[in-house]
Amino acid sequence: MSQQSVQDELYVDQYTLGLVGPDQEWAGTVADGGTIKTYTPPGCWGPMVTPSFRGGHEVTRPIRVEGASVGDAIAIHIRDVEVTSMATSTGSMDERDEAFGDDPFVDHQCPECGTTWPDSVVEGTGEDAIKCAECGANASSFGFEYGYTVAFDHENAVGLTLDKEGAHELATDAEEVMDIPENARQHPILLYEPDGMPGTLGRLRPFIGNIGTTPSVTMPDSHNAGDFGQNLIGADHEYGVETEEDLEKRTDGHMDIPEVRPGATLICPVDVEGGGIYVGDLHANQGDGELSLHTTDVSGNVTLDVEVIEDLELDGPVLLPNEEDLPFISKPYSDEEREAGRNLGEEHGVSVKEDMGPIQVVGSGATVNDATQNAFDRACELLDMSEGEVRGRCTFTGGVQIGRLPGVVQLDMLAPLDVLEDRGFAHLVRDQYDL
Repeated sequence: MSQQSVQDELYVDQYTLGLVGPDQEWAGTVADGGTIKTYTPPGCWGPMVTPSFRGGHEVTRPIRVEGASVGDAIAIHIRDVEVTSMATSTGSMDERDEAFGDDPFVDHQCPECGTTWPDSVVEGTGEDAIKCAECGANASSFGFEYGYTVAFDHENAVGLTLDKEGAHELATDAEEVMDIPENARQHPILLYEPDGMPGTLGRLRPFIGNIGTTPSVTMPDSHNAGDFGQNLIGADHEYGVETEEDLEKRTDGHMDIPEVRPGATLICPVDVEGGGIYVGDLHANQGDGELSLHTTDVSGNVTLDVEVIEDLELDGPVLLPNEEDLPFISKPYSDEEREAGRNLGEEHGVSVKEDMGPIQVVGSGATVNDATQNAFDRACELLDMSEGEVRGRCTFTGGVQIGRLPGVVQLDMLAPLDVLEDRGFAHLVRDQYDL
């Protein structure tokens, strides 16, 4: 990836074919302190059913941040997420074993002619609509085990699931309804026209499912996490790895954490020169855990501001959510609580440590327990604390939340601001929570 001219504001509407890594072409270079605007296609389902993709998402080409060197971190301030799709389809998945080798997200093959990562065409609607361009066979590796179609009311931020007739009507104009960007290469999942649980109303709150910095090795974008990454261990394709330790080069861009939304700040490691920020997999909504493994994938516009944090070595992301998204126990202290604490300290002869700020350390692994241990390890390194102290602080002033099953979590706590000062990012916490 070569360097390019530095822009204060960079617009990105070019995408990878399901991969992230140092061999991907740069989208451009943005100034430290500059703004990134992206126009992103839907994430999971579209790339999943498009057999030419090497991963389960369609993310932007990586963006270089001026001055970001390996061993630094980049703070990504999420300013806005605007959904441009009018509807989507989603649900739990059913794999078509004959259409892939080891991994249905990665090593696609036509079940009839055997072409790997075949080009495809659309004929009609329904789960057999995506055909191999070589032989005309159904070449998609996924169908729905249980699926539904959702139409959006952007003004009032609600979605409604449709019946068979409504789902079919949208399927006939799927690309326009989903607002698939001109440069995207996925087929719209609305083509599948699932019609489960019609008439169900849901609240919408858009967020970014896949956002972060480029890992130092090339991998499928959907597998840049400790849980999905397990599928790479022992896989007999060019992105396979041999051991769990090989997955440590991931940067955990695929989080599916609903709190990664406008107003939040995400701090990411720099593992390649320039950082290589990428964005994709926007969701209209999602409950904690993403229990179907998939949710409402949409197209949309994202606005981010970026800031290089020098010499902040991270093993994975640190999230500063909106204050309203924090658990009660880890919200910043109110003036009344501080006064009560000082009074209690005077009574017991203890100096109260008031200068604390919320942080969430993201962890990932094969299971929720593995992900939590990963978050403990990362927090110990970040804060230079023993695991016992981290566990104690997270029990008394924080906790663990599930971003995605089987294994992405946020370990949250009130951290001493003097420790964060030493690490170089206390100012981000102070600004985020007006401390």
